[in-house]
Amino acid sequence: MREIVLDTETTGLDPGQGHRLVEIGAVEIVNQIATGTVFHVLINPERDVPADAERVHGHSTASLADKPAFAAVVDEFLAFIGEDRLVIHNAEFDLRFLNAELAALGRAPIAGDRVVDTLALARRKHPGAPNNLDALCDRYRIDRSKRLRHGALLDAEILVDVYGELTGGRQRSLSFVASEEIRSDQPLAALVPARPTPLAERTSPAEREGHAALVESLGAAAIWGRYAPPAAENPN
Repeated sequence: MREIVLDTETTGLDPGQGHRLVEIGAVEIVNQIATGTVFHVLINPERDVPADAERVHGHSTASLADKPAFAAVVDEFLAFIGEDRLVIHNAEFDLRFLNAELAALGRAPIAGDRVVDTLALARRKHPGAPNNLDALCDRYRIDRSKRLRHGALLDAEILVDVYGELTGGRQRSLSFVASEEIRSDQPLAALVPARPTPLAERTSPAEREGHAALVESLGAAAIWGRYAPPAAENPN
C-alpha cells in the first residue's frame, strides 16, 4: 500500500492571519517501507518571515526570495501525493496550511479522512506522555542527531520510522515469511532460501554416514526428517 509521509514549515501558526507555507517535504512509503522517492520544495511565501519562525526552521525572507511560489509547484505536489493516504504528525496544523494554499488557488481541499495523524496514534498508545517528534524518537531510539532545526523533509524521513513503531510496521517488515504462509506440514527446508553459491562441504563421508544413522534411529517423527538431504556431490 502506497502512503505519503508529509511535513511542512510555515511563517507562523495560523493561515487565517496571513501566514504561509515555506517548505514541504514528503516521503513515499510502500507497505510502510521508504522507497527512496521524495518530494521536497522550498516556497516563496510572498510575505516576510518573522524572526521567531526563522529561528525554528532557518528559512529567512531573503533566502526564500528566489524560490517558487506555491502556485508554481502545486501541480507537481498534487501529482506526487495522488489519492494516497497521507501520514502527518499533528495533521490538523499542516492540513490547515495546505488547504488554505489550495483554496487561494481555487483547488479542492485535501480531505481529512485520507490522513493518518501520528500524534493521535501516539496519544492513544502513550497517554499522558510527551508525544512530540523528539520525544517519540527518544522513546523508540530513533536517531535525531541531524535535527538541529525543524526541516520538512528531515522530519518526514524521521516520521517514517516513528510511524513504523507506532503501528508495528517495522516489526512486520522484518518478517522473513508471513505467518499465514507457514503450515505445520511444510518442510522446513522450503522456508530457508537457497544460497546462490553453496557452502563447501566440511564433513567427511564417515561423519555424514554417522549422522544419517543417528537420524534414522530417532524415528520418522524426528525434526531432522523435515530437512531435505544435501545434494550428492558430482565426482566429475
